[in-house]
Amino acid sequence: MLENPRSPRVRAVAKLAKRSARDETGLFLLEGPQAVREAIAYRPEAVIDLFATPTALERHPDLRDGAASAGIEVTYSTEPVIDAMADTVTPQGIIAVARQFPTSLRDVLSGEPRLIAICEEVRDPGNLGTIIRAADAAGADAVVLTGRTVDPYNPKVVRATTGSLFHIPISRGGELAAAVSAIRGAGLRVVAADVKGQDLLTARAAGDLARPTAWLFGNEARGLEDDALELADAALRLPIYGSAESLNLATAASVCLYESAFAQRTS
Repeated sequence: MLENPRSPRVRAVAKLAKRSARDETGLFLLEGPQAVREAIAYRPEAVIDLFATPTALERHPDLRDGAASAGIEVTYSTEPVIDAMADTVTPQGIIAVARQFPTSLRDVLSGEPRLIAICEEVRDPGNLGTIIRAADAAGADAVVLTGRTVDPYNPKVVRATTGSLFHIPISRGGELAAAVSAIRGAGLRVVAADVKGQDLLTARAAGDLARPTAWLFGNEARGLEDDALELADAALRLPIYGSAESLNLATAASVCLYESAFAQRTS
């Protein structure tokens, strides 16, 4: 039983809430049964430590059994220890540490993808996590992060993906121009989601969304800069039929990705 919330082992886990510690170690923090369950199911080789209170494991026997099947040892811990490790205010009694597993853009494109989400300068962790989750749900082949987009292993991003982080390849760290050039070279049309673009319904009627597509999403506050828009093959906007000033970035991205998913499957 791990009992001392001030022990070096506990402090090392807690430090993973900070990007500097994640970059230095190549590790990241997982909190809660859902995230840990998906990690064990899809990336068991990445999980290097699993901490849980006895009560939490009693509530989630499937997680305990999955860890045993994957050869992952559980370190029983007290609630104060879990609280000290956690990034959340009310942790659910289960925490894991895992190795990061980014995918190179070359590997993403080698699989002949038909649908990709590109995130340029997306800074809000909740938005990025939701976009990753939506891309996974829509059957996208990858998410590509460019510019100063938030770290996908940020604890808030990880929580917002609800496990989709372990389902879909994520490439990060490149510059937008180079990424767009490589993606276009792989046969995808790059479409920017931007309020200055054409009505998305026009592209739907023309059948353009059935083509292999990489959607380009920009910053929450500024959108896409002009030089980023110039890199795209087209720009489309979602119509606003009510009185809302705009759509949240993650909501708009979800609609765009599903429009392509519907069109590609219908065709």
